[in-house]
Amino acid sequence: MATKQRGRPRSFDRETALEQAIRTFWENGYEATSVSDLTRVMGIGAPSLYAAFGDKRTLFDEVVVRYGLTHGAFSGRALDEEPTVRGAVSRMLHEAAAEFTDPDHPRGCLVITAATNCTTPEVEEALRERRNANVAGIESRIGAAVAAGELPEGTDPAALARYVAAVFQGMSQQARDGATRQDLEAVADLAMRAWPQGRRPENAV
Repeated sequence: MATKQRGRPRSFDRETALEQAIRTFWENGYEATSVSDLTRVMGIGAPSLYAAFGDKRTLFDEVVVRYGLTHGAFSGRALDEEPTVRGAVSRMLHEAAAEFTDPDHPRGCLVITAATNCTTPEVEEALRERRNANVAGIESRIGAAVAAGELPEGTDPAALARYVAAVFQGMSQQARDGATRQDLEAVADLAMRAWPQGRRPENAV
């Protein structure tokens, strides 16, 4: 005799529902996305949403984390995997051109676009902290490259990291405004032409 399952089984697939929430916040931003929008796209009722994910803010926090591990993971991989910081930044910007214009999901970067017209201070601050953490990661990698002689001694890691972030964030908005992948790849190419020239390690590609 089969053992009776304890508790009420979920009537929806949590991972699928979460992906739909990601796309909705990504497209509309945090403030413009309502609970009714979420229940509609996720195919669940409000009680199921609250039971599985908590309130809208809690769901959004999970969405941002999941986005960073999936759609938005390419920038971190580039910084971790490329042997030179120049290669890492070039890869990050070129992959952003592809990711930000991918027709399979909303355009741009969720962490950037979700803050549009946001009037919830806690959400705005959380997104700002995440963006600033990304800038800090780039700055750290640039600082290491300066110390290793890959970049000139006079290179300002903070300023160069802000430059990269400004290009990255601008590409996100340009994608939202209709720029094509080719348009953004051209922007990435131009950005890398401004990259400081220094001694390149023998194993650099």
